[in-house]
Amino acid sequence: MDLEAGPNAVKNYQKDSYKTVLTLAYQSLGVVYGDLSTSPLYVYKSTFSGKLRLEEGDDEVLGVLSLIFWTFTLIPLCKYIFFVLRADDNGEGGTFALYSLLCRHAKLSLLHNYQRSDEQLSTYNLESAQDTRQSSAIKSFSEKHRKIRIILLTVVLLGTCMVIGDGVLTPTISVLSAVSGVKVKISCLHENHIVTIACVIIVGLFALQHYGTHRVGFLFAPIVIVWLVCIGGIGIYNIIHWNPSVIRAVSPYYLYIFFKETEANGWASLGGVVLCITGAEAMFADLGHFSQLSIKIAFTGVVYPCLILAYMGEAAFLSKHKNEIQSSFYKAIPEPVFWPVFVVATMAAIVASQAVISATFSIINQCSALSCFPRVKVIHTSEKIHGQIYIPEVNWILMCLCLAVTIGFRDISMIGHAYGLAVITVMCVTTCLMSLVIVTVWQRSIFVALTFLVFFGSIELVYVSASLIKVPRGGWLPLVLSFIFMFIMFVWHYGTSKKYEFDLENKVSLERILNLGPSLGIARVPGIGFIYTDVATGVPAVFGHFVTNLPAFHQVLVFVCIKSVEVPRVPAAEHYLIGRIGPKEYRMFRCIVRYGYKDVRHDNYNFENQLILKIAEFIRKENEDAEVTYNSETLNNTQMMVVGMPAESVMKMVVSDKEEEAHSPLVRSPGRLSPVDASLPKKKKVRFQLPKSPDLSPDVRDELGELVEAKEAGVAHVLGHTYLRAKESSSLLKKFTINIAYTFLRRNCRGPSVTLGIPHTSLLEVGMIYYV
Repeated sequence: MDLEAGPNAVKNYQKDSYKTVLTLAYQSLGVVYGDLSTSPLYVYKSTFSGKLRLEEGDDEVLGVLSLIFWTFTLIPLCKYIFFVLRADDNGEGGTFALYSLLCRHAKLSLLHNYQRSDEQLSTYNLESAQDTRQSSAIKSFSEKHRKIRIILLTVVLLGTCMVIGDGVLTPTISVLSAVSGVKVKISCLHENHIVTIACVIIVGLFALQHYGTHRVGFLFAPIVIVWLVCIGGIGIYNIIHWNPSVIRAVSPYYLYIFFKETEANGWASLGGVVLCITGAEAMFADLGHFSQLSIKIAFTGVVYPCLILAYMGEAAFLSKHKNEIQSSFYKAIPEPVFWPVFVVATMAAIVASQAVISATFSIINQCSALSCFPRVKVIHTSEKIHGQIYIPEVNWILMCLCLAVTIGFRDISMIGHAYGLAVITVMCVTTCLMSLVIVTVWQRSIFVALTFLVFFGSIELVYVSASLIKVPRGGWLPLVLSFIFMFIMFVWHYGTSKKYEFDLENKVSLERILNLGPSLGIARVPGIGFIYTDVATGVPAVFGHFVTNLPAFHQVLVFVCIKSVEVPRVPAAEHYLIGRIGPKEYRMFRCIVRYGYKDVRHDNYNFENQLILKIAEFIRKENEDAEVTYNSETLNNTQMMVVGMPAESVMKMVVSDKEEEAHSPLVRSPGRLSPVDASLPKKKKVRFQLPKSPDLSPDVRDELGELVEAKEAGVAHVLGHTYLRAKESSSLLKKFTINIAYTFLRRNCRGPSVTLGIPHTSLLEVGMIYYV
């Protein structure tokens, strides 16, 4: 029976696999290729916006077409499809994926709270192959020189900031280019009318972001497919009708002719040619939502041929209508299909903008998880589709910036100059990081890495040089935006690092606190106390300050450290590391909660209950292990244990249908006691029960009973409310960074209690001033 079922099972599995890959390829057309597919709207117009002019003959047209063909072939096809897509981090792509790989394999990380136990995560995936001589040299060099790691982080943040700049420029240039086509048929429209229409569409686009991509995502792929089919078909028509000989441009010979005749003007026009590959980085950045094979099929089977045909067709039209360069795309559309294509073009521009805005949200969320961006409100717009988020503050800031660029620039060519510099800078960053990945992760020779770096890096640097000369004519915009965002990221990362270093240097000895207990009059009160800290070992200074001023703490005490690890996601069964501090009768635990930079962080109400269940499971597992001896060292440092979801034989969580009002402290008002806020949210009543299981020993049952009693008595969350100040002896730059810039960002971002979802009624904040 197995022999007969085997071939059928394999055949059905292959059929399902093929179906899944084709489905993903279909979906990727709407999410990944929206930006890339709308580039024909403005490439030729931007290329010929400078001193380059169409002279008699076809040399300029064929030269630009040849540049577009080879740029499109070498970078998106050869670089990304054949090389970069293979450098995924557990299926995830993008700048942070490459940085994460380098951090794990070459110890290049600047993140806090690194622990050796993190390397035991199933998603850590360190290569088992032995290091080569070159990779060992790079690792040892980077470990010794912190400046190298700072430079690498700077390069990563530069690429990240340029991607955020794309989130401003893509909606602007895409929508404005699509809408401007209406002037071809309605010549009486003034430029102000076009800008007004574009602004209305941009406002509507950002206003709909809070609904989430998944609500309209099913429309994305059909729109892009129809768009690609339209421009591909129109391209074939124009080639046949106007000039079939433009196919000759695939020969590199026309590159030589072009630069020979145009010289410096031809080199300057590369700032417009580079716009043909806008959105190519999305093939790698959106890898986590699809698969390598599906992205390759969609690009090579649909996107690449349709776009090449579109560029060839427009070149064929231009060769016969050299005076129509500023509106060549819409002029090349046959009269009977103009308005349908115009509608599809506008919808495709909206799709492209939507995808880039969503990518900007994702990148800022990753930066925030890695302590490189202030805390912001993150709303997950889909319960089924992972990674679809909405950040209100960022959304409205992007909208204002888009409107400012649209109204202030008005000229598509100037916006194109800015757009080209942002796009090619991100690609240069990817090339640099890939060359390091080839040596340190793939264990290839340094010759292979240098070949990759020199070949693709030289091409991209030529485009960078051509884009830089456009800085006075709009190219300054991405530089200014990148400087602002990089300043914010560096200030936040620097302030967070200094705060962590202070916590690390001022850890309190728990043994000392307990020894001082009789003189301080420390008492244990009913309930559970969660002490939040950034350090993964020892007792934070906040707790020592708390006990010194209020000498009492809870019956059960849990030191909670929530940290990020250099992996995209941590499996649910490996999130929690739990250990005990001191002897069992102390009832003190340490919990380290590990998240990846793309993980969904749950609200605190669920977290609180889940953590109690995890502690119960830890108590059971600890009892099954050999007896642990405790001494003065284990008071502050203990052996941590990975704890998954407990079995119902240990503890059961019962959720009642009834709702209970959140407990609120009472404040004294004249003549009576009144609650702080009568409109506090209600939540489901949760109770914990100990099942009658003969497998539990009496000691374990007693400790679990105390845990249940403590939960019934109430839960308090103790959080440090710290103020960072630079020392008087610090430099002026450090004083400005800490006392002004970091303090401003901290006051205007979301507080840690809001980010963690801690209810105000059970929050205790301990104020401290950190002098760094």
